[in-house]
Amino acid sequence: MAMGRRKKRERQRDLWIAAGELPQGGGHPFYRRLSELLDKHQFDAFVESLCEKFYAARLGRPSLTPGIYFRTLLIGYFEGIDSERGLAWRIADSLSLRRFLAIELDEPAPDHSTISRTRRLIDVETHREVFSWALRLLAGEGLLQGGTIGVDATTLEANAAMRSIIRRDTGEGYEEFLTHLAVESGIETPTREELAKIDKKRKNKASNKDWEHPHDPDAKITKMKDGRTHLAHKAEHAVDLETGAVVAVTLQGADEGDTTTIEETLVEAAQQLEQAAEETDEAVEALKEAVTDKGYHSNSVLTDLAELDVRSYVSEPRRGRRKWNGRERQRRAVYGNRRRIKGERGKRLMRLRAEKVERSFAHCYETGGMRRTHLRGRENILKRLLIHVGGFNLSLALRHKLGAGTPRGLAAARRTLALSSSGLSAVWGRLCEGLTAVYAARPARARLSFLSPQATPMLLAA
Repeated sequence: MAMGRRKKRERQRDLWIAAGELPQGGGHPFYRRLSELLDKHQFDAFVESLCEKFYAARLGRPSLTPGIYFRTLLIGYFEGIDSERGLAWRIADSLSLRRFLAIELDEPAPDHSTISRTRRLIDVETHREVFSWALRLLAGEGLLQGGTIGVDATTLEANAAMRSIIRRDTGEGYEEFLTHLAVESGIETPTREELAKIDKKRKNKASNKDWEHPHDPDAKITKMKDGRTHLAHKAEHAVDLETGAVVAVTLQGADEGDTTTIEETLVEAAQQLEQAAEETDEAVEALKEAVTDKGYHSNSVLTDLAELDVRSYVSEPRRGRRKWNGRERQRRAVYGNRRRIKGERGKRLMRLRAEKVERSFAHCYETGGMRRTHLRGRENILKRLLIHVGGFNLSLALRHKLGAGTPRGLAAARRTLALSSSGLSAVWGRLCEGLTAVYAARPARARLSFLSPQATPMLLAA
């Protein structure tokens, strides 16, 4: 066989290529099953009916189809891609993703500007409807039970730098503000070391009341989990503790406390459960129990939950002896919650909350790639977040059917199966070698009975 050379492969390109001669990818088995699931439940027809109001009936160039747009955002979760530029590049580079999006090889893949323009055109409520559709799909598969909901929040790093913040009152930048303070203190031309010294002595130097980012006012100064101070947003999940499905997701200011944001999240969760129960034949329970950590513990939260007939399981921080003069309702709510969390059911629910809610954070923001946002403005981030978490819910249905919820999970499962098969093959090979050795060591007359009890020690030794 002669070696092929690159120079000999150079030739003039054909002007026309038959469609049958174009290379066809076999398609990724995971995305093939995902596409079958979406087609079975008529996903593309559903999103097109939702988005008709944003487009003209007949005039104009055809837009990016809503099905391709929402499938593209789902790819962001399954591939762990956080930016729209990364999504556009990945789709253009992959034959299996092109097949999943129904984009032919002679068609251009959607550009990042097309994706962002479509996102700006379609409102938040439509994205929320798509999230609700995924939740109803879970209910139809028997993977949504409701009743007991766990709530927790995490921070998402904003697409904004601390060095770009400005004063709310004067519009001064940080260094300009420090220079003004140095001049007032008698230093006419301060050096960087002197500015750093002045800044070090100041108290409350990074307050959200005084500073904001000029291009993303919704991003708030907060301390991240790794100890860094950064501009961030706060994502809060309400999770079904029986199945692990995310029932509701909200985006809040990172400077807002847990006791302030839980109300919006629980209201959203109750509405989603009620809608899923109405539109499916499955028995989905209404919100009955709320399980949270000690950051949500307050008299007002526990009292409000008790008035709504929602049993609370909220970890209680150590506050010492408390006085309840004139606050009988608060006392009953706090003591009732304390009694519940000390019981066996309360302890079990606390363990489930730590497992299921933190797992949703890990899948959506760590392996899902959304720990740092590449969009600005709470509305834009919430649009992406709703479909991203909807992808997490779809992965639960795929894990139930396929045994894996992501392409990487499916590849890992196949690799484990291959290693198990090779291990079994190795054991079987050693067993055969042992049997052969035992058979050869026995006299010719006794070879037909080499599986006698006397041969067992020899076989084990082999």
